[in-house]
Amino acid sequence: MTKLKENSSYSINNAEKVRAFYNQNTDNFIAVYGEIIQAFRTTNVNDFLDYTIKSNNLKSGERVLDAGCGICGPAIYFAQHISSIQIEACTISDIQVEKSQVNIEKRNLNDQINVTRADYHDIVKIYGKEQFDSVYFLESFGHSTQKNILVDACWDVLKPGGRLYIKDLFKRLSNDEWEQLRINQICKDIEVGYEYDIADLSDVLNTIRSKGFILSFVKVPEVDITQFEQLTISNDFQNLFNIAKIDSWDDYIFPIDFYEILAIKPAINNLENMHLYFMNK
Repeated sequence: MTKLKENSSYSINNAEKVRAFYNQNTDNFIAVYGEIIQAFRTTNVNDFLDYTIKSNNLKSGERVLDAGCGICGPAIYFAQHISSIQIEACTISDIQVEKSQVNIEKRNLNDQINVTRADYHDIVKIYGKEQFDSVYFLESFGHSTQKNILVDACWDVLKPGGRLYIKDLFKRLSNDEWEQLRINQICKDIEVGYEYDIADLSDVLNTIRSKGFILSFVKVPEVDITQFEQLTISNDFQNLFNIAKIDSWDDYIFPIDFYEILAIKPAINNLENMHLYFMNK
């Protein structure tokens, strides 16, 4: 059953812009990306989903939250390949909820996946505290303009020992002043086109660590370069719909880096015993 959340307490205007964007453009995304709406991917996208399962250490019997779930393509794949996993999925888009429900029912996965129309900043109100073994964002974290509030919410809904997993794009840095100005401009075009707020990696890591999470890793996704999709799908989308269009690769400055982050909410909350986390890890 889908639970509707008509308003968010946080950044309502931005949330409504994201909602309108995906209500209008989801069919366009599907036409180019299929059910897995992610730019960083392998040619056979199932290979990357298998990688994500391992990287986020998703396991049978866990209850997890797919925050910014799109049309539930990844959630469906995870449910099909991990026995007894329970997935709560949320998206701000009404259209994506409708399409997710169709996709879930078509695969007979209603007992494993539940989709909710909501602003993911409100997950504590929706799901309650200490409910999930993992909260993950697959290129959806960047839609938040209040990432500190979002990280706080993730902390609250995670069980002690739970995992925060983020795979997203981050603004690239250059020691060349002109190149950095160009990077900033391209990022701005992407943000306007996609209702995005491309994160600064250092800021996100500082927010995660200051909250109390233990940083397990931050890395470029470990994909075999021969299997990497090379962003041709993303460029097809940009060319088709004229969003941050790449006119020529010859003088193009790549503006972003993709990273994945895994952080753990300590199983021991007593600060005096934090060292035991590392001893028993």
